[in-house]
Amino acid sequence: MKKILHIKSSLNGDHSFSTRLGKAIIENLKQHYPGVHLVERDLVKQKFPHFELESHKDGDDEVIREVFNADIIVIGAPLYNFGIPSQLKAWIDHISKAGVTFSYDKNGPKGLVAGKKVYVAMSSGGIYSEGPSEDFDFVSPYLKSVLGFLGMTDVEIIRVEGTSMSGVREYALEKAIDSLEQEILN
Repeated sequence: MKKILHIKSSLNGDHSFSTRLGKAIIENLKQHYPGVHLVERDLVKQKFPHFELESHKDGDDEVIREVFNADIIVIGAPLYNFGIPSQLKAWIDHISKAGVTFSYDKNGPKGLVAGKKVYVAMSSGGIYSEGPSEDFDFVSPYLKSVLGFLGMTDVEIIRVEGTSMSGVREYALEKAIDSLEQEILN
């Protein structure tokens, strides 16, 4: 049985394009892996705490355990002001723990969270995968880098783009969902 961890970070809840795309990814995964066990963590509804000394010492074990227990991680990542939401950054801060999820040796850093498949359900009001705004996408390179640092190197970015653009918005989610079969099988 595959264990899936779904991280939601949008302020728009279930109406969010990143959340809806994340759910579509999970539905597609369920077709390939019947009987999955799903754990959802909504960083906004659950008012996930921002990184502080006390929460780093005491509150990280549960979220780190969720990451280690998952076979597949689906991260809803809307692009806010060219970056990730602060709630998602807080979650990353909490799971990034020296000696637990990464370590250092004479060769440098080593990620300790290996063997995970990660799907990032990225949403954006404009188009950032190509064209003049491509240099303003700090979501996908950041997530690939930080997750890779932790040992999660098998990361697929699946985008729903143009959600604020007339003529594109109407088909943006459908286009992203249509691409899932290709992405999931890779």
